[in-house]
Amino acid sequence: MEKSELQFGAASESHCGRCNPNSILGGIFSVLAAGFLFYVVPTHIEIPAHMQHPLLSPRFLPQLAGWLVLALSILLMIDGLVKPPKRTETDEFRRGVPIVRQLLMVAAGVVYVLFFEQLGAIGSGVLACVLLFLASGLRNLWVYALAIVFPAVVTLLFIYVLNVPLPPGTLWESLSLI
Repeated sequence: MEKSELQFGAASESHCGRCNPNSILGGIFSVLAAGFLFYVVPTHIEIPAHMQHPLLSPRFLPQLAGWLVLALSILLMIDGLVKPPKRTETDEFRRGVPIVRQLLMVAAGVVYVLFFEQLGAIGSGVLACVLLFLASGLRNLWVYALAIVFPAVVTLLFIYVLNVPLPPGTLWESLSLI
């Protein structure tokens, strides 16, 4: 009797169980992706009347990304249900992550979303990258140069190569009027 209890205890400690992070996150992301595909894209992205080819539509890239997220999140949920992940040493390592790092990562996402219109794509991207680099504990100044270059290059690629209009930011617009 003791042996089976020890085996059960060891098995429960080594596996996350059916209600594990993979199946929970897969379910959450599949609901979010479905909401994005069936509500956000149709109601907020308009197709111009002169659009002849569906691959050139402004809806194409968001729909492609939405369907990919939906498919991968369903696969993640099924994978988590079929074979629950095992607990590893890295789980214990993650528990030691300082709360300041976690808050900086969340703040980066919040700053990007809340200040996207005011600071523009480049300004909010730079600020979010700096917060993420601070959260990562990076101390090399050359790396922080990437926090400026990377958002600028990505934004300019979207604007000039992909013809996706991104906001310049009300702050920059007000400075250009002066």
